[in-house]
Amino acid sequence: MKQRRKRKCRHCKELFHPDPRNLRHQKYCSKAQCRKASKAASQRCWLGKTENRDYFRGTENVQRVRAWRQAHPGYWQRRQVQTDSVLQEDSLTQSIETQGKSDILNGLALQELSSNQPSVLVGLIANLTGSALQDEIAQTVRQLLKLGGDILNSTGGHHAHQASVMPVTGTPDSKSVQLG
Repeated sequence: MKQRRKRKCRHCKELFHPDPRNLRHQKYCSKAQCRKASKAASQRCWLGKTENRDYFRGTENVQRVRAWRQAHPGYWQRRQVQTDSVLQEDSLTQSIETQGKSDILNGLALQELSSNQPSVLVGLIANLTGSALQDEIAQTVRQLLKLGGDILNSTGGHHAHQASVMPVTGTPDSKSVQLG
């Protein structure tokens, strides 16, 4: 592999590795101040040529610039960024804390997990009630079955018993279903 040689920047005088795509032309490093100096030197060089001296002067060049501006209206005006029509808000990533991986769930596909629905249901109820006692889980299952049956068998629509199930805030006789 051929080694690239360092060059001394014409502006800051520090050594730098030139871009391999532009080895024979690059005389300035990539710092912002050095790039500005490179642009200024390039402009001076271009304007120093006799054919370019009057490029921006004279009536024909004024007409050329006017025609270009006519064809490109508003080019020099700064465009405002529209922030009111955002399609999606930025969402911050949140770390998820895991208490520890269960050996049961390691390596199982979703299809294999769905065959364990009774275990998942018992685990969910135990997690919601905060108790792993079989008597309390059984009592909660009975309450959930009765509640589900009442909702599904109601004649006044599927939300008929919602008032007695959902907690009503701000009233002295607030009702809610307590699991366990």
